[in-house]
Amino acid sequence: MNGQPPLQYALVAYVQNDLGRFVEEMRRDLHPEHSHLAAHITILPPRFLATSEDQAIRTLQREVPLSDAFEVSLGRVESFYPKTPTVFLTVDACVRELHDLHRRLSSGPLAFQEEWPYAPHLTIVKMPELAQTDGALAEARLRWERYHGQRTVRIEELTFVREGLHQPWVDLATIGLRRRVTIGA
Repeated sequence: MNGQPPLQYALVAYVQNDLGRFVEEMRRDLHPEHSHLAAHITILPPRFLATSEDQAIRTLQREVPLSDAFEVSLGRVESFYPKTPTVFLTVDACVRELHDLHRRLSSGPLAFQEEWPYAPHLTIVKMPELAQTDGALAEARLRWERYHGQRTVRIEELTFVREGLHQPWVDLATIGLRRRVTIGA
């Protein structure tokens, strides 16, 4: 691979509403070096592929539309301290749906031995040092308490991303989940 180290891949649901903009603004204030990262809920954490990128995309194009779109509700501000300096919003509703997607899609060409058990969340910020976690956690909790906007996000599509050489992550494919059809009013 031209002497380049292997790249990692992930599957995410972007949060592109007022809630996502709120999280991105908070991240920009708490850790400006990460302000370029889009708000998202990770379905498949970063991993190396045992197969080709094209095969992984074909698998996702076949499997993702088998799941219904759903709405996730966000809850408390927490952290993974002392394991990592990550501050995040917990997922309060549809945890099972996220776990099911993760389990089902983390197989075949996308199988990977993950470092941590899957814990659905929306990352606010990952601080550079563990010691900075408490301050970021306190500030995030204060801002979340004052936030009066929506606390939900509708998951209708997933985006397969690749670690970039000159930018953090590159979108490779966006695949829609199945939308339920309702008849009548």
